[in-house]
Amino acid sequence: MKIKKITKAVFPVAGMGTRFLPATKSVPKEIMTLVDRPLIQYAIDEARAAGIREFIFVTSRGKSALEDYFDVAPDLENTLRKAGKKELLAVLKGTNMDSGAIAYVRQNRPLGLGHAVWCARRLIGNEPFAVLLPDDVIAAEKPCLKQMVEAYAETGGNMVATMEVSPEKASSYGVLDVAEDMGAIVRAKGMVEKPKASEAPSNLAVIGRYILSPNVLNNLNKMKQGAGGEIQLTDAIAQEIGGEESVYGYRFRGQRYDCGSKAGFLQATVAFGLAREDLQREFSDFLHDMMAQQKAAQ
Repeated sequence: MKIKKITKAVFPVAGMGTRFLPATKSVPKEIMTLVDRPLIQYAIDEARAAGIREFIFVTSRGKSALEDYFDVAPDLENTLRKAGKKELLAVLKGTNMDSGAIAYVRQNRPLGLGHAVWCARRLIGNEPFAVLLPDDVIAAEKPCLKQMVEAYAETGGNMVATMEVSPEKASSYGVLDVAEDMGAIVRAKGMVEKPKASEAPSNLAVIGRYILSPNVLNNLNKMKQGAGGEIQLTDAIAQEIGGEESVYGYRFRGQRYDCGSKAGFLQATVAFGLAREDLQREFSDFLHDMMAQQKAAQ
Protein backbone atom coordinates (compact mmCIF):
# COMPACT_ATOMS: atom_id res chain seq x y z
CA MET A 1 0.00 0.00 0.00
CA LYS A 2 1.36 3.39 -0.99
CA ILE A 3 1.68 5.76 1.95
CA LYS A 4 0.52 9.30 1.26
CA LYS A 5 2.82 12.20 2.02
CA ILE A 6 1.95 14.48 4.90
CA THR A 7 1.43 17.99 3.50
CA LYS A 8 -1.18 19.42 5.90
CA ALA A 9 -0.75 20.34 9.55
CA VAL A 10 -3.19 21.56 12.20
CA PHE A 11 -2.08 24.02 14.89
CA PRO A 12 -4.57 24.22 17.80
CA VAL A 13 -4.12 27.76 19.13
CA ALA A 14 -7.54 28.56 20.57
CA GLY A 15 -6.56 28.36 24.25
CA MET A 16 -6.81 31.44 26.44
CA GLY A 17 -3.37 31.00 28.05
CA THR A 18 -4.68 31.69 31.55
CA ARG A 19 -1.48 30.39 33.17
CA PHE A 20 0.34 33.37 31.68
CA LEU A 21 -2.04 36.11 32.76
CA PRO A 22 -1.84 39.07 32.78
CA ALA A 23 0.46 38.94 29.72
CA THR A 24 -2.09 36.93 27.74
CA LYS A 25 -4.86 39.44 28.42
CA SER A 26 -3.91 41.16 25.16
CA VAL A 27 -1.19 38.97 23.64
CA PRO A 28 -1.92 35.40 22.46
CA LYS A 29 0.27 32.92 24.30
CA GLU A 30 1.56 31.59 20.97
CA ILE A 31 3.06 35.02 20.21
CA MET A 32 5.07 35.11 23.44
CA THR A 33 8.74 35.12 22.54
CA LEU A 34 11.29 32.44 23.32
CA VAL A 35 14.51 34.50 23.06
CA ASP A 36 13.51 36.48 19.94
CA ARG A 37 11.00 34.24 18.16
CA PRO A 38 7.39 33.58 19.14
CA LEU A 39 6.42 30.04 20.12
CA ILE A 40 4.33 29.63 16.99
CA GLN A 41 7.35 30.36 14.77
CA TYR A 42 9.20 27.36 16.21
CA ALA A 43 6.23 25.13 15.37
CA ILE A 44 5.87 26.55 11.86
CA ASP A 45 9.59 26.15 11.12
CA GLU A 46 9.46 22.55 12.34
CA ALA A 47 6.46 21.84 10.11
CA ARG A 48 8.14 23.42 7.08
CA ALA A 49 11.24 21.29 7.62
CA ALA A 50 9.02 18.19 7.58
CA GLY A 51 7.51 19.06 4.19
CA ILE A 52 4.26 20.66 5.35
CA ARG A 53 2.77 22.98 2.72
CA GLU A 54 -0.71 23.73 4.12
CA PHE A 55 -1.03 25.23 7.59
CA ILE A 56 -4.38 25.18 9.40
CA PHE A 57 -4.80 27.27 12.54
CA VAL A 58 -7.68 26.53 14.90
CA THR A 59 -8.17 29.86 16.63
CA SER A 60 -10.63 31.65 18.86
CA ARG A 61 -11.70 35.17 19.69
CA GLY A 62 -8.80 37.55 20.39
CA LYS A 63 -6.21 35.78 18.23
CA SER A 64 -5.98 38.32 15.40
CA ALA A 65 -2.33 39.01 16.30
CA LEU A 66 -1.51 35.54 14.99
CA GLU A 67 -2.92 36.39 11.58
CA ASP A 68 -1.03 39.68 11.51
CA TYR A 69 2.23 38.00 12.47
CA PHE A 70 2.27 35.79 9.37
CA ASP A 71 1.24 38.58 7.00
CA VAL A 72 3.68 40.78 5.09
CA ALA A 73 4.73 44.10 6.63
CA PRO A 74 5.58 46.35 3.63
CA ASP A 75 6.37 49.48 5.65
CA LEU A 76 8.74 47.64 7.98
CA GLU A 77 10.39 45.80 5.08
CA ASN A 78 10.93 49.08 3.19
CA THR A 79 12.45 50.70 6.27
CA LEU A 80 14.89 47.81 6.73
CA ARG A 81 15.73 47.78 3.02
CA LYS A 82 16.50 51.51 2.94
CA ALA A 83 18.65 51.14 6.04
CA GLY A 84 20.60 48.34 4.39
CA LYS A 85 19.70 45.88 7.17
CA LYS A 86 19.75 42.78 4.98
CA GLU A 87 20.07 40.28 7.83
CA LEU A 88 17.01 41.63 9.64
CA LEU A 89 15.11 41.75 6.35
CA ALA A 90 15.86 38.06 5.79
CA VAL A 91 14.68 37.23 9.32
CA LEU A 92 11.47 39.16 8.74
CA LYS A 93 10.75 37.46 5.43
CA GLY A 94 11.09 34.10 7.16
CA THR A 95 7.90 34.91 9.09
CA ASN A 96 5.82 35.53 5.95
CA MET A 97 3.44 32.88 4.64
CA ASP A 98 2.53 32.55 0.97
CA SER A 99 -1.01 33.53 -0.02
CA GLY A 100 -3.29 30.53 0.40
CA ALA A 101 -0.79 28.49 2.43
CA ILE A 102 -2.38 29.30 5.77
CA ALA A 103 -6.03 29.02 6.79
CA TYR A 104 -7.90 29.86 9.96
CA VAL A 105 -10.95 28.18 11.49
CA ARG A 106 -12.67 29.11 14.73
CA GLN A 107 -13.26 26.91 17.75
CA ASN A 108 -16.09 28.80 19.41
CA ARG A 109 -16.30 26.58 22.50
CA PRO A 110 -13.40 25.24 24.60
CA LEU A 111 -14.28 21.54 24.34
CA GLY A 112 -10.80 20.07 24.24
CA LEU A 113 -7.97 19.19 21.87
CA GLY A 114 -10.01 16.59 20.03
CA HIS A 115 -12.72 19.13 19.32
CA ALA A 116 -10.13 21.65 18.10
CA VAL A 117 -8.77 19.15 15.56
CA TRP A 118 -12.32 18.21 14.53
CA CYS A 119 -12.98 21.88 13.72
CA ALA A 120 -10.42 21.60 10.91
CA ARG A 121 -12.00 18.50 9.33
CA ARG A 122 -13.27 20.17 6.14
CA LEU A 123 -9.85 21.63 5.38
CA ILE A 124 -8.11 18.32 6.08
CA GLY A 125 -10.44 16.26 3.89
CA ASN A 126 -9.61 12.60 3.35
CA GLU A 127 -5.85 12.90 3.83
CA PRO A 128 -3.40 11.99 6.59
CA PHE A 129 -2.28 15.07 8.50
CA ALA A 130 -0.03 16.30 11.27
CA VAL A 131 -0.95 18.09 14.49
CA LEU A 132 1.56 20.30 16.30
CA LEU A 133 0.98 21.86 19.71
CA PRO A 134 3.04 25.09 19.89
CA ASP A 135 3.29 24.77 23.70
CA ASP A 136 5.63 21.82 23.17
CA VAL A 137 8.91 23.25 21.90
CA ILE A 138 11.42 20.58 20.93
CA ALA A 139 15.12 21.26 20.54
CA ALA A 140 16.54 18.66 18.17
CA GLU A 141 19.30 18.38 15.58
CA LYS A 142 16.72 16.96 13.17
CA PRO A 143 13.27 18.52 13.81
CA CYS A 144 10.91 16.19 15.65
CA LEU A 145 8.15 16.15 13.02
CA LYS A 146 10.69 15.39 10.29
CA GLN A 147 11.89 12.41 12.32
CA MET A 148 8.29 11.23 12.59
CA VAL A 149 7.53 11.73 8.89
CA GLU A 150 10.52 9.57 8.01
CA ALA A 151 9.38 6.84 10.43
CA TYR A 152 5.78 7.13 9.18
CA ALA A 153 6.98 6.46 5.63
CA GLU A 154 7.87 2.96 6.88
CA THR A 155 4.83 2.26 9.07
CA GLY A 156 1.85 4.25 7.83
CA GLY A 157 -1.11 4.31 10.22
CA ASN A 158 -1.14 6.79 13.10
CA MET A 159 1.91 8.00 14.98
CA VAL A 160 2.35 9.98 18.19
CA ALA A 161 5.54 11.44 19.64
CA THR A 162 6.43 9.87 22.97
CA MET A 163 8.88 10.44 25.78
CA GLU A 164 9.58 8.65 29.03
CA VAL A 165 8.16 10.25 32.17
CA SER A 166 8.26 9.37 35.85
CA PRO A 167 5.17 7.59 37.27
CA GLU A 168 4.06 10.62 39.29
CA LYS A 169 3.87 12.70 36.10
CA ALA A 170 1.83 10.18 34.10
CA SER A 171 -1.45 11.75 35.19
CA SER A 172 -0.60 14.84 33.13
CA TYR A 173 -0.37 12.96 29.82
CA GLY A 174 -1.88 10.37 27.56
CA VAL A 175 0.11 7.18 28.12
CA LEU A 176 0.75 4.28 25.72
CA ASP A 177 0.06 0.64 26.50
CA VAL A 178 2.82 -1.03 24.48
CA ALA A 179 2.20 -4.17 22.42
CA GLU A 180 5.60 -4.31 20.70
CA ASP A 181 8.76 -2.32 21.40
CA MET A 182 10.93 -1.95 18.30
CA GLY A 183 13.30 0.67 19.68
CA ALA A 184 12.56 4.12 18.33
CA ILE A 185 9.10 2.91 17.27
CA VAL A 186 6.60 1.10 19.48
CA ARG A 187 3.27 -0.40 18.46
CA ALA A 188 0.45 0.45 20.84
CA LYS A 189 -2.29 -1.86 22.09
CA GLY A 190 -3.94 0.88 24.10
CA MET A 191 -3.83 4.53 25.14
CA VAL A 192 -4.97 5.94 28.46
CA GLU A 193 -5.60 9.65 28.98
CA LYS A 194 -4.21 11.04 32.25
CA PRO A 195 -4.10 7.79 34.27
CA LYS A 196 -3.35 7.62 37.97
CA ALA A 197 0.30 6.84 38.68
CA SER A 198 -0.64 3.34 39.89
CA GLU A 199 -2.69 2.64 36.75
CA ALA A 200 -0.34 3.91 34.02
CA PRO A 201 0.30 1.05 31.54
CA SER A 202 3.84 2.31 30.76
CA ASN A 203 6.12 5.31 31.21
CA LEU A 204 5.72 6.43 27.57
CA ALA A 205 3.79 9.70 27.50
CA VAL A 206 2.26 11.23 24.39
CA ILE A 207 3.40 14.79 23.69
CA GLY A 208 2.27 17.40 21.18
CA ARG A 209 3.25 15.93 17.80
CA TYR A 210 0.92 13.64 15.87
CA ILE A 211 0.56 12.12 12.40
CA LEU A 212 -3.01 10.96 11.99
CA SER A 213 -5.25 9.10 9.61
CA PRO A 214 -8.50 10.81 8.49
CA ASN A 215 -10.27 7.95 10.28
CA VAL A 216 -9.48 9.79 13.52
CA LEU A 217 -11.73 12.62 12.33
CA ASN A 218 -14.57 10.13 11.89
CA ASN A 219 -14.05 9.02 15.49
CA LEU A 220 -14.15 12.64 16.63
CA ASN A 221 -17.51 13.05 14.88
CA LYS A 222 -19.04 11.05 17.73
CA MET A 223 -18.24 13.94 20.10
CA LYS A 224 -17.63 11.53 22.95
CA GLN A 225 -16.44 13.25 26.12
CA GLY A 226 -13.44 11.81 27.94
CA ALA A 227 -11.16 12.87 30.79
CA GLY A 228 -12.05 16.25 32.25
CA GLY A 229 -15.34 16.28 30.35
CA GLU A 230 -13.49 17.26 27.16
CA ILE A 231 -13.35 15.63 23.74
CA GLN A 232 -9.95 13.97 23.89
CA LEU A 233 -7.81 13.46 20.81
CA THR A 234 -6.13 10.53 22.55
CA ASP A 235 -9.45 8.69 22.80
CA ALA A 236 -10.14 9.14 19.09
CA ILE A 237 -6.66 7.82 18.22
CA ALA A 238 -7.07 4.85 20.56
CA GLN A 239 -10.17 3.75 18.64
CA GLU A 240 -7.90 2.99 15.67
CA ILE A 241 -5.95 0.36 17.62
CA GLY A 242 -6.78 -3.08 16.31
CA GLY A 243 -8.28 -1.70 13.10
CA GLU A 244 -6.86 -1.26 9.63
CA GLU A 245 -4.62 1.62 10.74
CA SER A 246 -2.23 0.74 13.56
CA VAL A 247 -1.11 3.24 16.18
CA TYR A 248 2.59 3.75 16.82
CA GLY A 249 4.58 5.73 19.33
CA TYR A 250 7.83 7.35 18.25
CA ARG A 251 10.66 8.03 20.68
CA PHE A 252 11.97 11.25 19.18
CA ARG A 253 15.55 12.40 19.56
CA GLY A 254 15.62 15.78 21.24
CA GLN A 255 14.67 17.76 24.33
CA ARG A 256 11.06 18.80 24.84
CA TYR A 257 10.12 21.90 26.83
CA ASP A 258 6.61 22.44 28.15
CA CYS A 259 6.18 26.12 27.32
CA GLY A 260 2.57 25.96 28.46
CA SER A 261 3.90 26.24 32.01
CA LYS A 262 5.90 29.11 33.47
CA ALA A 263 8.69 26.85 34.71
CA GLY A 264 8.94 25.12 31.33
CA PHE A 265 8.99 28.43 29.50
CA LEU A 266 11.84 29.69 31.70
CA GLN A 267 13.77 26.45 31.22
CA ALA A 268 13.39 26.74 27.44
CA THR A 269 14.51 30.37 27.54
CA VAL A 270 17.72 29.40 29.34
CA ALA A 271 18.39 26.42 27.05
CA PHE A 272 17.74 28.30 23.80
CA GLY A 273 19.62 31.36 25.03
CA LEU A 274 22.71 29.30 25.84
CA ALA A 275 22.48 27.62 22.42
CA ARG A 276 22.81 30.96 20.64
CA GLU A 277 26.37 31.87 19.67
CA ASP A 278 25.60 35.58 19.84
CA LEU A 279 24.24 35.32 23.39
CA GLN A 280 26.03 32.35 24.90
CA ARG A 281 29.04 33.99 26.55
CA GLU A 282 27.27 36.99 28.10
CA PHE A 283 24.26 34.93 29.17
CA SER A 284 26.39 32.12 30.59
CA ASP A 285 28.44 34.59 32.62
CA PHE A 286 25.25 36.14 33.97
CA LEU A 287 23.82 32.76 35.03
CA HIS A 288 27.12 31.81 36.66
CA ASP A 289 27.13 35.05 38.66
CA MET A 290 23.51 34.56 39.69
CA MET A 291 24.18 31.04 40.96
CA ALA A 292 27.27 32.24 42.84
CA GLN A 293 25.24 34.97 44.54
CA GLN A 294 22.54 32.46 45.53
CA LYS A 295 25.07 30.10 47.06
CA ALA A 296 26.72 32.97 48.94
CA ALA A 297 23.35 34.03 50.35
CA GLN A 298 22.56 30.56 51.70
